[in-house]
Formats: sequence, C-alpha cells, structure tokens
Amino acid sequence: MAGMPASAPVLDGFVHRYSGKVRDLYAPLDPATGEPRQDQLLLVASDRISAYDVILDTPIPDKGTILTQLSLWWFDQLADLVPNHVVSTDVPAAVAGRAIRVRSLRMLPVECVARAYLTGGGLAEYLATGTVSGVALPPGLTDGSRLPAPVFTPSTKAPAGQHDEPIGYAAVVDLVGAATAARAAELTTAILARANAVAAERGILIADTKVEFGLEPSTGATGPTSSVGGGLVLADEVLTPDSSRFWPADLWRPGGPQPSYDKQFVRDWLTSPASGWDRHGTDAPPPLPAEVVDQTRAKYVEAYERLTGRTF
Repeated sequence: MAGMPASAPVLDGFVHRYSGKVRDLYAPLDPATGEPRQDQLLLVASDRISAYDVILDTPIPDKGTILTQLSLWWFDQLADLVPNHVVSTDVPAAVAGRAIRVRSLRMLPVECVARAYLTGGGLAEYLATGTVSGVALPPGLTDGSRLPAPVFTPSTKAPAGQHDEPIGYAAVVDLVGAATAARAAELTTAILARANAVAAERGILIADTKVEFGLEPSTGATGPTSSVGGGLVLADEVLTPDSSRFWPADLWRPGGPQPSYDKQFVRDWLTSPASGWDRHGTDAPPPLPAEVVDQTRAKYVEAYERLTGRTF
C-alpha cells in the first residue's frame, strides 16, 4: 500500500490501485483465486478538494458522499443518452454512500469539456482571439454570456500536479480517431444541453462541465462496436460541483463573475489577500479557515438538494 494518501482507507477484499485528486481506485479481489479482478473497479470519492490543480490539506466534510450521490442521480437522468460505468452500489460499509462498483474501461486520453456560458479560461481565450478551442464565437460576448449552443472545448488530461491545457478538435482526432472524436464531442454537448434543461426547472444554470468517457477493453478506439452511445461509456463523475459550474438562475447577470454553487468559492478565497497564497509560486496553499469549509460544504449540499429534490 506504499504511496497511498492517508485518506485512502484499507478495504478488506480490495487492493488499492490509484489515488487521484479526489478519488481512490481499488480492484476487487476474486474470492476464488484471491487475485484482483480485471473487469471491475471500486471508485471511492474522498472529502479531498483540489483547486488550481493542487490538492488542499483541508477536506470538505461529506463532499465525497455528495459527489457520489449526485453523480448517481445524473447517471439516471442521462441513461437514455449514453450508457454509464455503474455496476452496483453494493460497497464496503467503510465507504458506503461515497463509493460505487464500476466497469473497468479504457479511458479516453482527453478531458471532454462543454460550455454553455462564457467564463473562466474560455472567456480569456475569447477576449484574445474571438474563439474558444478554435471555435469562432459571436462578437460582443462578455463574462457570463449565454452561448448560442453548447460548444465542445476539450483539453489535455495532464498528470497529477500539472495543468490541463486546451486543445483543438484536430488534436482530439489525432488522439482517439475521427469516429470517437466526433461521438465524444456530440455526447459532451448533448449531456450539457440535457443537464441545463433539467437544472433550469430547479433554478440552476450549468455554465460548463467536464465529463470522462471510456471504451470497453475489447472496443477499438477508432471503431466502436456498441450501437448504444456509439461505443463510449460515461465514467468517473458527472455534473457535480467539482466538474461543473453551477449558477443560481435568478442571480445570473452577464458582465461579470457569477455567484456559484461549486468550488469557485474556494478558488476565490485562495486568490484573495486573506489567504496570502501566490498560486504561481512554489509554496503549498494554506489551510482553509473553518468558515470557508462550512460555506463550501453548504454550497455543495444546496446544489445537491436543489437539483435532486432530496434532503441530504
């Protein structure tokens, strides 16, 4: 278990495989052979939070459970659009509520991002070039402007500690082939469009989102064989406050930063004078103060409750 983060629990019947910024991956052990299964994984969402590609020392209580339960809810909302990797929620008691058994997939080496509103890095590129990921946008847009239709704006999938970088569609074709690239772009924008239709009824706008797709191990990258979803399987998390920007619809005012339900609250504190942290320097971020932790948790809970209609 060398190299495991302190927050990655030891689980009987599972072997730890990998820990990312937020999630820990385990392989189930086959009871008959004691060997790790190759067809399934246990995906455990921790309470870790990252910002600017750095894992912060301060966890957000219940965050892992919120991300997992919200993802499961969204997987159900999108089931007719694209298949997903969920096998079962039958998981060890130590990680109940924040873990799911999933299919083991060959993940695409691309971060699939779609934008319905202009903000963040997309806004910076637009102001400089009039485009986002090489896609020309209408003139006169500003921070928070709604785009005519969701736009596919992929990025690299950088190793831990490094920054994802925007790439053009041609680069995606080079990485995964023309057919898979086209299907990934189609599904990513369709997921965001569907999500905004659902969220609008609950008073939330989804500015942008990042999704992950995988292929069944026997499926060719440029020649998917499954007719459902074009061979791609929706994986990891989907439409959570970690992977998306959620804005309260009644407070949306294009022309500046928007109030949000996501971890933008943590980002804003880290780059404020109150934190004293230089995000471009070499020092680690400071611990989050209790009020930032409490308010961030409250934002995650509110997003979950407003979207699902359930009490957390």
